[in-house]
Amino acid sequence: MSDSPCESVPSTSESPNKETQLKDSCDPLSLIKTAVVVLTRLPDYKISALRPPTPQQFYSEDDSCSSSDSDMLWEQDDDSSDSDFSLSNNKRKTQKKNSSRNDNEQAPIIVSSAFAHCSTETTKVRPNLPEKEVAVGMMILAKRKTMKWQRGKIVDIVTKEDGRLKYKVCFEQKGRSLVSGHHIAFDTIPDLEQLYVGARVVVRFPDHKFRPGVLSELPSRKNRLRFLVFIDDHTPLYLGLPSFHLVCRPLDDILEDIPDDPHKAFMARYLKDWPYPHLTQFKAGQMLNVQLNGVYQRSEVQAVDCSVMQVLFQDTQVREWVHRGSIRLQHMARFLDINTVEEQDYDSD
Repeated sequence: MSDSPCESVPSTSESPNKETQLKDSCDPLSLIKTAVVVLTRLPDYKISALRPPTPQQFYSEDDSCSSSDSDMLWEQDDDSSDSDFSLSNNKRKTQKKNSSRNDNEQAPIIVSSAFAHCSTETTKVRPNLPEKEVAVGMMILAKRKTMKWQRGKIVDIVTKEDGRLKYKVCFEQKGRSLVSGHHIAFDTIPDLEQLYVGARVVVRFPDHKFRPGVLSELPSRKNRLRFLVFIDDHTPLYLGLPSFHLVCRPLDDILEDIPDDPHKAFMARYLKDWPYPHLTQFKAGQMLNVQLNGVYQRSEVQAVDCSVMQVLFQDTQVREWVHRGSIRLQHMARFLDINTVEEQDYDSD
């Protein structure tokens, strides 16, 4: 064997196939044939970057649950000087909060939730479809009082001097009324292609009473394929398709039909923000202040179901379902500042 460290003498006992395999392994064609495709999951921050942008002061709900920076989300605090997050004062803030709150009472987190990623789940534009006919003899639902609609039959259609149409309705439960097209609804199940966030609807309750509302969520994976409707008294309900009816001739601005000013202002903000509605994050057992009959009362979260949560009022032991972005939540009302700006918004119109 040579003493030179730069020379190599192959062994005579080495198998010839081994040298051939070595040469083949250097062949580019051989590498292509034996290549292995490896799928790597993108980090959360890259996935978030591919999603539609949300307002800068909010994180998406999906990110806020898993991100280590979730404490940077908006929190209601009495001391405004502590509103800016920093690593240096984080420990002091935590001690301050822990000393002033019970173990089951945490600062609420508000997120701007990316509710859906498909246009069929987020549309809030009325479809450009031919209007369904409204004719004499048709069974419909018609407004009897502010929050009371009843089934009846159209017995006559009257044309006013200004060209507007009025519908004379004979109710099943006695009585007659002359109403506008935005105060009657079809007594049939709506077609899916007619539905959109912001549609004016009438909801049938289990006691067979009918109340007006606004369609606020279309079926998606995030709400377990259900419709969310806000009744005009601010009550949120998850419903199936057979439980609501489309108003025949809704106003161009459906908010003009909502009698309650705070709820009207809430719906204006909700529809403006959609599909990124402001939602609070709560867990069962947490305490919060919720408005009941105009007064904030201590309440405990009993359950969370997608965009709504059930609360138990401590004094009365009454349970109610409340939207997680409702102005009935004290910290949410403060955040939206909706009670102070609603008059300005509508006076300017």
